[in-house]
Amino acid sequence: MEIFMEKKWKMVVGVSARALFDLRLENEIFQEKGLRAYCDYQREHEQEVLKPGPGFGLIRAMLGINGIPGQENAVEVVILSHNSPEVSLRIFHSIEHYGLPITRAVFASGASIAPYLNAFGVDLFLSACEADVQLAIDAGIAAGVICQEWAEEAIPQQDTLIRIAFDGDAVLFSDEAEQIFKEQGLEAFEENERSRACCPLPEGPFARLLKKFSGMRRECGEEMPIRIALVTARSAPAHERVIRTLREWKVWVDEAFFLGGISKKDFLQAFGAHIFFDDQQVHTNLAAQAVPAARVPYRRKIQNHYDKIYEKERREKTVVTGAGRTAFTDCTALANMV
Repeated sequence: MEIFMEKKWKMVVGVSARALFDLRLENEIFQEKGLRAYCDYQREHEQEVLKPGPGFGLIRAMLGINGIPGQENAVEVVILSHNSPEVSLRIFHSIEHYGLPITRAVFASGASIAPYLNAFGVDLFLSACEADVQLAIDAGIAAGVICQEWAEEAIPQQDTLIRIAFDGDAVLFSDEAEQIFKEQGLEAFEENERSRACCPLPEGPFARLLKKFSGMRRECGEEMPIRIALVTARSAPAHERVIRTLREWKVWVDEAFFLGGISKKDFLQAFGAHIFFDDQQVHTNLAAQAVPAARVPYRRKIQNHYDKIYEKERREKTVVTGAGRTAFTDCTALANMV
């Protein structure tokens, strides 16, 4: 008998296993010895708890919102993995060990998980797989490639206050102004922003997510434990258009850092971000030394069908697992399987 339940939550976060847990050792086994060795290792270590990964602190803090009176089921987290179901037990065991209320998951045996993002109504997707994140961005879903070169001390300790930091251009806002900077230089960029200060910036891939956070905060008031920071390379006079855009959107940020091109790392560490989203790898790699960070790919103008894109970007291997079943992996790295 099927039971249909009304969807009551307000925020759905999709996360890959490698974004949630530390699978760096398993990744080495896969890369050096292949998929069969990886599957054997996971089965042999099913009862060993995985260490927290770069997205763990954010996920745990987000799920804590459900403990606020009146906000039960406000946040839903789902696992979206390329693993086969047979090797999923260690992931579920680790979830149970940490007391994370995560009950829904997809284990797709190497197939694209992109179609399931809309099926779950995902608002934010975190993964180590570039192909999956790109497809999510192309579909209009806020998504980031979470940095795997991270320091263990960068993972936030248990904290009830959620701190999320966003870059501005190409993340909250479109890359329209950033393209002027890249093509014409700083002087042209500043003149454009000065002359268009009263013209709101177009929305970027994370604009809807910011608006949803703002809606949750308006509904819950001070009880909603979220603190948002804008950390941008902009500086005066390019700041005014940003503030007026946020005002036009009827959203707010708690802190804004107009850094004028200096390193963001120390400010993110001082802010205590659970995660930082930026479009440039040079910024996310540096930030990941201090806080979890995720890179936001640029949205492609021409979109193809999921399977066609995925087939182009992957090299598929197969291996027979227990009971004669076949498991798949892709993209040449475990990061794209889990």
